[in-house]
Amino acid sequence: MQNYAKKHKEKGNGFGFWLVDIDSVSKTLSARCHKEGSEILISQDNGRNPRRLTPEECRALMGYPNNFKIKGIGVSDTQLYRQFGNSVVVPVVLDIAKKMIVFIDENITAQKQFRKKPNKRLESHI
Repeated sequence: MQNYAKKHKEKGNGFGFWLVDIDSVSKTLSARCHKEGSEILISQDNGRNPRRLTPEECRALMGYPNNFKIKGIGVSDTQLYRQFGNSVVVPVVLDIAKKMIVFIDENITAQKQFRKKPNKRLESHI
C-alpha cells in the first residue's frame, strides 16, 4: 500500500491513506475512489504491513450499536465499506436532532408568548 501511495504521489494523483494507531483519532470514512476499507489503515507491530479496518470497526467508528447486524445478511464486505462510508455518524446526528428539538421548542414557546402580548401599534393599523 505504501509503494502504491508513493507511486501515485510522485505522479500527482493524490492517492493517499491515513495510517492510525488503533487507539488514536481516525479520519472520516468515505466511499469513494473504490478504496473501500483501505483509506484508513491500522499500524501493526513487528514491521508487518498495516491492515485496513474491518467492517465491524467501521460500524463502531460510525457509531452504530454493537447489536447492529452486518454479518450473515447477504451483503459483501465491499458493500458494507461503501454503506458505512456513505453513512453519517449516528451519535452526532442524534445530538444535533436533540439540540434542534430544544431550539424549536424554545422558539415556539417564545413565539406564543409574543403573540399573547397586545401590540398597540399593530392594532391601531388594523
